[in-house]
Amino acid sequence: MHVADPGRRDAPVPAADAGVTFVMPVLNERAYLRRAVETVLAQDVLGPVELVLALGPSSDGTNDVARALATEDDRIVLVDNPAADIPVGLNLAIRAGSYPTIVRVDAHSELSPEYTRRALETLARVRAANVGGVMRADGRTPFQRAVARAYNSPIGLGGGAYHGGTKEGPAESAYLGVMRRSVLEEVGYFDESVRRGEDWELNLRIRRAGYRVWFDPALSVVYWPRESWTRLVRQFRATGAWRGELVRRYGRRNSLRFFAPPALVGSLAASAVVGVLQATRAVTGVVSAALSVVYVPVAAYAVLVGAVAAGRGGGSGWRDKLWTLAVLPTMHLAWGTGFLGGLASGAHDTVDTSRLDGRNTPLP
Repeated sequence: MHVADPGRRDAPVPAADAGVTFVMPVLNERAYLRRAVETVLAQDVLGPVELVLALGPSSDGTNDVARALATEDDRIVLVDNPAADIPVGLNLAIRAGSYPTIVRVDAHSELSPEYTRRALETLARVRAANVGGVMRADGRTPFQRAVARAYNSPIGLGGGAYHGGTKEGPAESAYLGVMRRSVLEEVGYFDESVRRGEDWELNLRIRRAGYRVWFDPALSVVYWPRESWTRLVRQFRATGAWRGELVRRYGRRNSLRFFAPPALVGSLAASAVVGVLQATRAVTGVVSAALSVVYVPVAAYAVLVGAVAAGRGGGSGWRDKLWTLAVLPTMHLAWGTGFLGGLASGAHDTVDTSRLDGRNTPLP
């Protein structure tokens, strides 16, 4: 169904005590899973709850931890996700659940006790199909704190509402999301052909079906980013490739902010070419001076990165600040390079391999 006025349809509101199904895809999360599960099961909500863990083929003992947790609490349900794809795991978990409201959670996230209760109140108040809040990234090491600072900065990830928005209202997408099962059934669940950006694509279909997707800044989730530089590169390259694929599929429905990282890649490439031409004196005089304009956006970008690194927020130590100088360009260039590849030829079988090796070794 295509509508010209997203938000004109009210989502159903189940009884307050009708129950909540939490769904969590899991792969190589031994260091984070128990705490994430504890914060889910501590949610202050009326009615029954269940947590469905979709277990990928972990190699670090995560599934042993999951099975132990399930024996400790009968609200935990385990389903196998041998493909390890996030949208496949989410759909398996949703279908295995019983209750009319679905709360997506992540093994790298922690919920405050009132998170779900507040989200349910907001869903009922505005009759939305999906509501999300703010991602509050945090870190345990200088590197991880630098990544968290980048996540929490508008410069880091392009200024989406869930990276620091303060105004409640309709949204393009929702971080994680608290969703009505009936709407998910109507629009066809997560698209299993989309391996990254599956939440944005789902919310596009929800909005095209006429329902509201809502942002509530009073909701916040603690998120623990990747622990190493190589993992960060792999994550952002895959995410960028799938954003390029989504642009191929949906064109102008994508926000302009998604084009900033590939524009940076283009600016750096142009600067390198001009630099070589000037160094070899292939261009001189007026032509060389005119071409030097390509350095302006690169210089402006360098100033912005330096300002974020030197500013407040996240860790204040010199190692945190130095890592921030490395992390921001890493995120942007990996994402932008992946985007250009995905835009040119599609994402194909690109996957996020940053959690496939089962190692959780933070940088010092």
